[in-house]
Amino acid sequence: MPITVQGAIARSKGAPVELTDIVIPDPGPGEVVVDIDTCGVCHTDFHYKEGGINDDFPFLLGHEAAGRVSIIGDGVTHVAVGDFVVLNWRAVCGDCRACKRAEPWYCFNTFNAGQKMTLVDGTELSPALGIGAFAEKTLVHERQCTKVNPDADPAAVGLLGCGIMAGIGAALNTGNVSAGDSVAVIGCGGVGDAAVVGAKLAGASTIIAIDRDAKKLAKATEFGATHTIDSAGLDEDGVVAAVQALTGGFGADVVIDAVGRPETWRQAFYARDLAGTVVLVGVPTPEMMLEIPLLDVFGRGGSLKSSWYGDCLPERDFPMLTELYLQGRLPLADFVSERIRIDEIEAAFAKMASGDVLRSVVVL
Repeated sequence: MPITVQGAIARSKGAPVELTDIVIPDPGPGEVVVDIDTCGVCHTDFHYKEGGINDDFPFLLGHEAAGRVSIIGDGVTHVAVGDFVVLNWRAVCGDCRACKRAEPWYCFNTFNAGQKMTLVDGTELSPALGIGAFAEKTLVHERQCTKVNPDADPAAVGLLGCGIMAGIGAALNTGNVSAGDSVAVIGCGGVGDAAVVGAKLAGASTIIAIDRDAKKLAKATEFGATHTIDSAGLDEDGVVAAVQALTGGFGADVVIDAVGRPETWRQAFYARDLAGTVVLVGVPTPEMMLEIPLLDVFGRGGSLKSSWYGDCLPERDFPMLTELYLQGRLPLADFVSERIRIDEIEAAFAKMASGDVLRSVVVL
């Protein structure tokens, strides 16, 4: 029988988060119901709420989640009832042209649940990133569930579901940071700090954190930055010169833009070494335009990359990173700034916007 639970929705553009009853249908073939333990409050949820993704309201928000499989539909073999899982929004299909050319992190046809969760009046909900985990339970495709070590704290490893994986993956997967490399990270919120952590895991010798907020720079140092640049009061050339001064005059081997604005991307472009790599992981808005001399693109060589979900493969990366966390080698718990109730999500969005938290995590 369908189950009615409490969930947090965005009913219309800009409306406050609303707690209401939602209906979870019986899982169909390939679908499962997951009892949510924790779910992080991510910038992407705020973008959904403000209409920055699309206008398919009402949205069931939440996607950085961990929990346990409680009901499975027909034909489910990937998980079993009781499995502890981190939810992912890249459940690769294996059949699209990206998967067939051995680049599944660019999968064009990722799996989602075929049925819709609804309000009690039958109104269909659009789950954020195909997950919708600001709820006591949610319905997903079995492949959206990645089994990890159940000894892990759900609040910590659940963050691998989006932002922290995006930052770590920007360094490890997209940037291909190697031992001895120099890395600069522009923007030291949750994603930027995760990129610092990823660079440290890879063995980078120089890790430069760049931000306007001294508190964020101090936090980045705790995560492994070897140098910091306070960009408040510096123009683009000033930031570039500061990076060059810390890298023997050459620029960094890899520069990661975790902000996603034209000015920060230009900083990243010019602050890299000749033939270095730029990684864009911060998400720009549709109206942003970039202007840069094409001759500079040609003359400097190297790689200009964007990183979507840290170019991760959840089945490969989530269990590995969970084990590093349990070994004390990956400080996932340090990204959890506070644990909150489901009725505190709106306040958490305000804290996120002010930079007061890395991640608020809803505990259900």
